[in-house]
Amino acid sequence: MELSLHLNSSCSSSSSPASSLHHSCERGQRVFVRPFNRPWASHNGYRFRSFSLKQPFQRYSRKHGLPHETICSSRKQSYPIQSSLYHEVDLSTTRNDRACNERRKLPRDVAVRSELAGTGSTAASYPLSEIWLNSKVRGILFYAVTICAAIVLFVPMLLQHPLVLVFDRYRRKSHYLIAKLWASLTVAPLVKIEYVGLDNFPSADTPAIYVSNHQSFLDIYTLLTLGRSFKFISKTSIFLYPIIGWAMFLLGAIPLKRLDSRSQLVCLKQCMALVKKGASVFFFPEGTRSKDGKLGPFKKGAFTVAAKTGVPVIPITLIGTGDIMPVGMEGTLNPGSVKVIIHPPIVGDNSDALCNEARNIIAQGLISQS
Repeated sequence: MELSLHLNSSCSSSSSPASSLHHSCERGQRVFVRPFNRPWASHNGYRFRSFSLKQPFQRYSRKHGLPHETICSSRKQSYPIQSSLYHEVDLSTTRNDRACNERRKLPRDVAVRSELAGTGSTAASYPLSEIWLNSKVRGILFYAVTICAAIVLFVPMLLQHPLVLVFDRYRRKSHYLIAKLWASLTVAPLVKIEYVGLDNFPSADTPAIYVSNHQSFLDIYTLLTLGRSFKFISKTSIFLYPIIGWAMFLLGAIPLKRLDSRSQLVCLKQCMALVKKGASVFFFPEGTRSKDGKLGPFKKGAFTVAAKTGVPVIPITLIGTGDIMPVGMEGTLNPGSVKVIIHPPIVGDNSDALCNEARNIIAQGLISQS
């Protein structure tokens, strides 16, 4: 939330009670006030008087030209409202804000606006509570389906595991078919996924290194719907989760202790051994999920494996997962769609060059869809 009472420091104003009631800013915002003998409060270069809001006001979005929703906040309640520009605002108050002025903080009774721009008529408020409730219900439904499907599908995976170890120890294709079914049952009813560039995949028997940006917990589900039998690298604590952690073990996921250099070295050696035996490995080169959606720096481990083994690197761009299930909000599932872009393979024997090229390709995919 940011303050709607956003008087530019270049605004012409006067602290005298006999001064004009009209304050005009270069940005075109106007507020009509009734002056009173109260001290000014300062905050980040702006000057404010404390007041009790009687009528809210708005300013228009410079980007979209749409009115922003305002919220009337008081000590007892807060409620969203809409109004037009240039309303009269009573700045009188009975509360002494000397302490706020000394702490260089704003009084609580101020007009603030939400981050959401109004998209309907100015008379209708945005149903924030309904959106939050809808996302919560979708999140509960998502995890309910996840758990139920995992319990049901774990049984055939466990029963066929001895045969998988005998006939397909390294790729484990039949396990990944079950994992694809599980992810599809979980995600498909709630999230629309669009795939671009599926023809860029190598043949199913060709080992490769797959790399992608990492935005959300939902990334794993999305990638499993591709049906490719690549080994994920997962932190060791995941394997302790009932059913899902056990399924990761049966799939042959590679454990990794974060911030442990010895574990990282063992992990890379295990990846190279699997690739040489015909398996594919999936890396998130950023190492963790992006909290702001921006592409972080890539670690070179995946590209070192590719350079030393001579297998291709398949860059994949994931778009939308961070908006649907943001970092730190894994209990919610916002409405939206996901786009998966599979880029053409890149090959090389220089890990630094492969790392830079793969990151540039994924970044370009994000920029083109932003």
